[in-house]
Amino acid sequence: MAVKASREFVVDAPPEVVMEALTDVGVLSSWSPLHKHIEVIDRYPDGRPHHVKTTIKIFGLVDREILEYHWGPDWVVYDAKGTAQQHGQHVEYNLKPEGLDKTRVRFDVTVEPGRPMPAFIVRRASESVLDSSVKGLCELVKRGKGSTEPE
Repeated sequence: MAVKASREFVVDAPPEVVMEALTDVGVLSSWSPLHKHIEVIDRYPDGRPHHVKTTIKIFGLVDREILEYHWGPDWVVYDAKGTAQQHGQHVEYNLKPEGLDKTRVRFDVTVEPGRPMPAFIVRRASESVLDSSVKGLCELVKRGKGSTEPE
């Protein structure tokens, strides 16, 4: 059974700055405590990551994933196929300008565990991913281009 979780927050930076931060997947382990190792396998012609190998650790479980990224002007999506811990994973970031030099970010994650697990555990793991991603992205943008504030 797939579990979905979402979060919306406002970043005190324009969408292009937020997208630039999301594009720099090489620093993901510096702002996401879940990601332990990141390796860009290949890139699109515009330089954005296409396939990324990552090792994550959440609630004591370690998983190795190959993520396939897709990029739009105001969104990024990545999917992980089956791994040792999950049948699949789908993540979306959608960006919308809000006011002057602010961005509303919607972050959606869908995870399908690889074996039966109580839904509350999967939900708690999803919430942990959301929390660390919101905090980490805000801190990364703040370090790079101004201040951010989760809403």
